[in-house]
Amino acid sequence: MKNTKIIFLFLTAALFTQCNSQNQISGNKLKPIYTTQPTKYDTDDPCIWVNPLDATKSLIIGTDKNTDGALYVYNLQGQIVNKVTNLKRPNNVDLEYGFELNGIKIDIAATTERETNTIRIYSVPDMKEVGSFFAFDGETERSPMGISMYKNPQTQEIDVIISRKTGPNDGYLFQYKLLQENGKITAKLIRKFGKFQGGKEIESIAVDDEMGYIYYSDEGFAVHQYYADAAKGNQEIAIFGKGDFKEDIEGISIYPTSKNTGYILVSDQQADTFNVYKRENPTAGLICKIPVSTIESDGSDVSAVNFGTQFPKGIFVAMSNGKVFQIYDWRDLETKINSAK
Repeated sequence: MKNTKIIFLFLTAALFTQCNSQNQISGNKLKPIYTTQPTKYDTDDPCIWVNPLDATKSLIIGTDKNTDGALYVYNLQGQIVNKVTNLKRPNNVDLEYGFELNGIKIDIAATTERETNTIRIYSVPDMKEVGSFFAFDGETERSPMGISMYKNPQTQEIDVIISRKTGPNDGYLFQYKLLQENGKITAKLIRKFGKFQGGKEIESIAVDDEMGYIYYSDEGFAVHQYYADAAKGNQEIAIFGKGDFKEDIEGISIYPTSKNTGYILVSDQQADTFNVYKRENPTAGLICKIPVSTIESDGSDVSAVNFGTQFPKGIFVAMSNGKVFQIYDWRDLETKINSAK
């Protein structure tokens, strides 16, 4: 295990009380199984690619946010195995499976290149650029930050949902449909949506393909829920998490336990915890707060895939200050969740 242990002395059990009859659990902060090798500048957001031939050879892709930034690719032990350099402040990253390009289905990762207002798209796992497009074209407020992709289960079409550094009180997010043009991936705008309370910003976005929902963090307010299929309209479905966070509401991850059950994990950035809600009914209230070893975590991802004997129920990956991402065994988080029920 890398340098991941953080020892806390002279702390009372009360410091760690997080969930309860009123949703309280107690205990030390969870420790990661691995911490990634450090990037050059400033990690921000990860995503997990599941290798369809051998899940133990899956990859983690993460952003290094700087004018001379990069996408780093890690194995499940946190070692750097590849990277894409010379990106102008890549902020967030997400991926989807099975986009048909030139007659071949490929897996793709997309990142927001904030300083050029560009979305760059790469084939996975080789990380070759296969397309790009401009975000928020024609808008005075651009600077793309958050990104998530949605694959429609019926049509198999893939959309990209993007947030920005600043935006209006309605129409803060743009949704684009990915297309093929001259052998490259491009996109067309299909809707502008998303309410914003104001005061901070919207960065983190997560999409639940199976259930058809988009979630995004209105950092100083709450988490918003919308339909992922643009054809279902722009009416907000729900708001949850209001009052549950110390300060900034950040990274969102979705862990399925069945087709329509599971957990939504949301980073309580300054508290160094992740708030857990029911996937099937997030407005039912906070299940628990899981204390983790991350420091001011911005972005995260989770997968329920069996990654072998070390991670049989999946992994949880979260950004941490220190230019790293932390890799957790899902079973450790599950224990905390179960003890809170």
